[in-house]
Amino acid sequence: MVVLIFGSTGSAGGSVLRVCLTATRVSEVRVIARRPVEVTHPKLVVRVHSDFENFAAVADAFAGVDACLYCLGVSATQVPDEPTYRTITHDFTLAAAKMLLERSPDAMFHFISGAGARPDSRFMWARVKAETERDLIDLVDAVCWRPAFIDGENSKNAPRLYQALRPLARLLRPFKSMYVKGEDIGRAMLQATVDERAGGIVENAEIRSLAGRYAVSHAATRHTGGANSAR
Repeated sequence: MVVLIFGSTGSAGGSVLRVCLTATRVSEVRVIARRPVEVTHPKLVVRVHSDFENFAAVADAFAGVDACLYCLGVSATQVPDEPTYRTITHDFTLAAAKMLLERSPDAMFHFISGAGARPDSRFMWARVKAETERDLIDLVDAVCWRPAFIDGENSKNAPRLYQALRPLARLLRPFKSMYVKGEDIGRAMLQATVDERAGGIVENAEIRSLAGRYAVSHAATRHTGGANSAR
């Protein structure tokens, strides 16, 4: 399969990228980013692009894609106001989904949301995430992932509080609803793509279950020397 990744320099996105590069089912990994990524790999194609509300200049990167793994995001603590957060979280994401629908209408769209996203939440970020989920499901039947604490790649863009809490958060590992490794989000996304899962919400415990299924099937595929790369 061919996958397109957004947010590959972030904590979750970096983990998803790593999983895709090592996945036998993935033949090509395309990344759209504001700057070059530090990772190199024979499967990896990077397109540097600055306008995340208009993808016309890189429309070809959306063609022939089986799945878009949208991991781009920002903490509400890192932006000055709700309009800025909404632009990054909602508008950028919908622009990517619309271009994917135009160039690869049969592709799956995966969106990393967050545990606790609700349209009636008292937290701004949770309302915006929920609205984004709703609009993506309506537009492209997206699969919206709601991870709890993500233990992902080290990223210089990660909030300081996240970095400080990371060692303590690992104590939550036994609790399936409260902790997930970044790599497991990538594994779950690939498994859902193989399953051709219908759009909807996936909570943290199910993310870990899907990742476990992927790990078993991926091990079997490697043991038998490869598998069909189609979705």
